[in-house]
Amino acid sequence: MLNKIKELQNEIAAIKAASKEDVEALRIKYLSKKGQIGLLFDEFKTVAADQKKEMGAAINELKNYALETINGLKENFSEQHSSSEGLDLTLPGESQKLGTRHPLAVVRNEIIDIFSRLGFVVSEGPEIEDDWHVFSALNFPPEHPARDMQDTFFIEKDPDVLLRTHTSSVQVRVMEKSQPPIRAIFPGRVFRNEAISARAHCVFHQIEGLYVDENVSFADLKQTLLFFAREFFGEKTEIRLRPSYFPFTEPSAEMDVSCSICGGKGCNVCKYTGWLEIMGCGMVDPNVLDLCKIDSKKYTGFAFGMGIERITMLKYGVKDLRLYFENDVRFLNQFQSAY
Repeated sequence: MLNKIKELQNEIAAIKAASKEDVEALRIKYLSKKGQIGLLFDEFKTVAADQKKEMGAAINELKNYALETINGLKENFSEQHSSSEGLDLTLPGESQKLGTRHPLAVVRNEIIDIFSRLGFVVSEGPEIEDDWHVFSALNFPPEHPARDMQDTFFIEKDPDVLLRTHTSSVQVRVMEKSQPPIRAIFPGRVFRNEAISARAHCVFHQIEGLYVDENVSFADLKQTLLFFAREFFGEKTEIRLRPSYFPFTEPSAEMDVSCSICGGKGCNVCKYTGWLEIMGCGMVDPNVLDLCKIDSKKYTGFAFGMGIERITMLKYGVKDLRLYFENDVRFLNQFQSAY
């Protein structure tokens, strides 16, 4: 039996393993209950009493030797794995890719910055509104088509609770709580029940502005919007105001800017007119001031509003506004430098 123990010891001393799987196979071969050393313990039961002490010590010594050898092989493979074979530790680490602001957020912040320099402050309000703040206080008559279900999302068929269709509702809230002078802009998300296409969406973003004080005139409105247009689109930008109609302003106008792509000469972007429509504006209707408890005989004001998606499309040449909502990284990565 001593000869068998010595043979196993020599065999264990010569073992090699090429993988963790080989190490596990060797452990089973020698150290499992039915392995080579386990069989020696079974054979030990038949050894003469006067030889048991010597044989038992030899078997235990063999078992410990086998255990140390196999554990040593296992540690070697663990070290190789952690050291990542072939890794050049002198190379610089991989840089972490940084995210960017969404193009709508970039344009929103730029617009806010321009009007902030004119003294406008930012005010925000709830997206779930009531009829008073969205329509009635803004001089919308009961039969106005904007109240129709096809344009407005109502909450649980309640005609008095709805998703706001414009951020003008925040203008009402500000005028109800403040007295002139009032100079504020109102960025936010709005909702209209429209079919989604490359040019329209049921969710979009607006920035509206309001200035109410004594002796505010249409000339003040024009100069304010001209300043904005030249700050945003370039110092050579021209504007024009065309008569229009909005229930909450009188007189009302649509504002166009000269096409920055063709320089006003005409291209497919401006439909060869040389002009691009960007917002609606006008003098605040006296009825709106009175409904908000502001003396329309003492104060006048102007208001304007623009869609951020529209402005962003013009600034970056985006042709499909659905791209703003799809989170396609191929699209968003184009704005990595836009902070």
